[in-house]
Order: sequence, then C-alpha cells, then structure tokens
Amino acid sequence: MKPSEFLYHAPTTLDEAVQLLGTLEDARVLAGGQSLMPMMNFRYLMTSHLIDLNGVEALTRIEQRGDRLHIGAMARQRDIELSPLVIQRAPLIREAYQLVSHKQIRNRGTLGGSLCQLDPSSEQPCFTAALDGVLTIARYEDGAVTHRELPMSDWAVMYMTPALEEGELLAGISLDIWPEGHGYAFEEFARRHGDYAIVGVAALCTADAQGNLDRVSLTICGVAPGPVRMHDVETALRGRPMDDAALRMASDAASALDVMTDAHVSTDYRQHLAGVLTERALKRAFSRVARQS
Repeated sequence: MKPSEFLYHAPTTLDEAVQLLGTLEDARVLAGGQSLMPMMNFRYLMTSHLIDLNGVEALTRIEQRGDRLHIGAMARQRDIELSPLVIQRAPLIREAYQLVSHKQIRNRGTLGGSLCQLDPSSEQPCFTAALDGVLTIARYEDGAVTHRELPMSDWAVMYMTPALEEGELLAGISLDIWPEGHGYAFEEFARRHGDYAIVGVAALCTADAQGNLDRVSLTICGVAPGPVRMHDVETALRGRPMDDAALRMASDAASALDVMTDAHVSTDYRQHLAGVLTERALKRAFSRVARQS
C-alpha cells in the first residue's frame, strides 16, 4: 500500500514547524514515523500536509538545567538510552529503554512521538510520570509562538489521546533528577521480548541513615489509559523500613487497582501482574539504595 497524496514540509526551526502546524489545515506531524507511516501506508490515516520535524535540531537536545533533565521531543530513543547524562542522572530511563521494542525501532523512534502516541502499555509515558515529567507544548497564535507547560499527570485525556489541542506541538520534556545513590527499577511482563508490556512498573526510592524510606515514586502502566502514579502507596511507605512488610503492602495495593480489560488478558490476571511486578520493582529498587547520612 501507498499513502494518499499529501504535501511535504521540512521546517528547520521550532517556530517554523509550529507556524506551519497552526496555519495549515489537515496537517500531521512526522517524528520517528514508527506508528504514523504504517497507518498512512495502509490509509488508516490520511492527511493533506505532512510536517517533518527531523530537521529541527533544537528538538533533539538532551541537557541538564538545574535539578531537571530536559529532553527534546525529537530525541531518538536510542540516543537517550546511551546518553552519558541520562545514565548518570536518570538511570531508570536507560533500564526502561532496554525493554522498549528493538534497537532498530529505538534508532528511529522518539520520546515525544511515544508520549503523543500514548499507548497504555508503553514504558516511556510510565517513566515520564515516575520522574514527575513536565511537558512543554508550543502553538502558533496571534502571529507568535507561545508555550505552555503541562504535568504528565494531566497528559492522558482518554485511551491513546493526549491533552494536545488543535495546532499544538509537544516540544520537550522536563524530568526530575533524583539524588545520587537512589534506588530504581523498571519491571514488566510481555509475551515476547520487544512486545508492548501487558503491565509495567517503575519504582524509585531513597532512604535515610536508619534505612527507612524517605522518598518513593511508584508508577504502573498497562492498567489504565495513562500511567497510574500510586501516590497513596508512596505516602504510606515513607518512614517505613525497606522490608517484606513494605513490599507486601505495596503489592496488595497494586493488586487491588481497578484495571482496564482488553483482548490480551483478563482483569484478574492484569491485577495479579500489577501486584507481582510492583513487589519485584520495589525489591530491586530497595537493593540499590545508598543510605543517606
């Protein structure tokens, strides 16, 4: 199959890209193309204009600004995975990316594209939520490019639908940098390596000098249209020792989630996976923690 006829645009700056998106009718944005191009080739999706962001170098940057890690929406997944800055400041991301599809896909796929695709089982929205992600969104209005910021917690509107309004473009992602010595782990269950996870869990934690938890982040994907941040569990774990009782409490809470159902597995099985993977992720995160004096 071949796509329907469209006009191709190749901007080289963010302002140019946003202006095109804001003024052209029936326009689509091309990032890595791993989802968009197959849909266009099979004509599940047709568009009059295709705006290719691959020439916008400013959207590929990976850098630290203060206590936040900033990643451009067009940064390749493989580049993020191998970035020395990411490995040092946010090792959870590298661990999660090693579970994402295959290297050939990660060579082309982008973080921004995955967040906009917003598959419920995707690892990338999950770690973005776990790291308190804030999304920078650009649009063209009244002759100027404007920006707004949106927390990842408000990103998912419904199934595979992000909170992007017409004419808006995801420009970048800001992520929290945890202190050195924090514990982290990403666990998931997929039928085959490289498949989307049926359920995945991202966990981060720090502990005080006595070995009690003083900060916890726990996020689950594959159970709802967007990643689920377990705020009540995080609060309940603070001040507790990193022991089996803490693991059981978190696992029981995850198993009790009101999860979505689909053709892949039953609700009961998805709840079971949420509990088991939560315990595994936290246990590995606990094992990596350096106690803070």
